[in-house]
Amino acid sequence: MWLINSSIGRKVVMSVTGIALILFLTFHGCMNMVALFSEEGYNMICEFLGANWYAVVATLGLAALAVIHIVYAFILTAQNRTARGDNRYEVATTVNPGKVEWASKNMLVLGIIILLGLLLHLYNFWYNMMFAELVGSYTQYDPADGFAWIVETFSSPVFVVLYIIWLAAIWFHLTHGFWSALQTLGWSGKTWLCRWKLIGFIYVTLLMLCFLIVVLAFAFKCAPSLC
Repeated sequence: MWLINSSIGRKVVMSVTGIALILFLTFHGCMNMVALFSEEGYNMICEFLGANWYAVVATLGLAALAVIHIVYAFILTAQNRTARGDNRYEVATTVNPGKVEWASKNMLVLGIIILLGLLLHLYNFWYNMMFAELVGSYTQYDPADGFAWIVETFSSPVFVVLYIIWLAAIWFHLTHGFWSALQTLGWSGKTWLCRWKLIGFIYVTLLMLCFLIVVLAFAFKCAPSLC
């Protein structure tokens, strides 16, 4: 099957899964913003999702998308390194050095930081919420009390710093990945490539700011619900 066996096919899979993950981040970011205005409203959303069958199915689907995206990223990176051979270190200093984005040259490093941050995030929230509800293992707070888990997590300066680093890595990754995915799918020509880069930059920046504002608001206890 060309989606698996060919380089172009793998890039298409990477693009489609990447766009799907961006859409999920958009939902997640909007959901998190509710916590800034209403503890009750945020917990209602957490309870609605919880360990209900539709939330579990959606989580499994999301996990599959993430795993596919990560696996294909490593495959394509290894493939590109093999194809370049001993010349892979000369790319940034030969052809159009000014046009080679930093994020493009460091996608693997960014991907590893994002993966480590994801594991931390799953431990802080998914493990203590959905997983705890599924196995009936209640810990410090009720699994549906997402607001309490946000307060608990971002009361730690270490977690705040780690999340900021994680969000910065995601921003670099997505500002490049956004327009690159559309280019792979053939949705950008010479005219639209620059436009998609600008649109992606604005969209991803606003999206990451949604997450960052929540982290900082709870870190400094500026959320209205905490006052």
